[in-house]
Amino acid sequence: MRRLPFLIAATALVAFAGAANAHPKLLSASPAANATVAKPAQIKLQFSEKLMPAFSKADLTMAAMPGMAAMKMPSTAALAADGRTLVVTPKGRLAAGRYTVDWHIVSTDTHKVAGNYAFTVK
Repeated sequence: MRRLPFLIAATALVAFAGAANAHPKLLSASPAANATVAKPAQIKLQFSEKLMPAFSKADLTMAAMPGMAAMKMPSTAALAADGRTLVVTPKGRLAAGRYTVDWHIVSTDTHKVAGNYAFTVK
């Protein structure tokens, strides 16, 4: 009988330790990965945890095409009011082509995560 409280406490400790060590995950992106869309005014990346604004950014790059090298697009990245959505706003309208979003974030518990995905503007 003395083991039961110990086992319950040990199980709870392991369960909570795993949750505390979880990294933020990209839940959704708009435009979605590999989507073909009309010219978006913004790109929105929603994460599973709140982010630190000073360390959470994204770059938007237009893929290389015949006669043109890949080109980083002027844009700004800022957190939405919910603290979990990174909003990338291009400085101008996006031309037709393939784009890559390279993001790097830091959650409020200081976990760093980075990733990328691509979409096409028609």
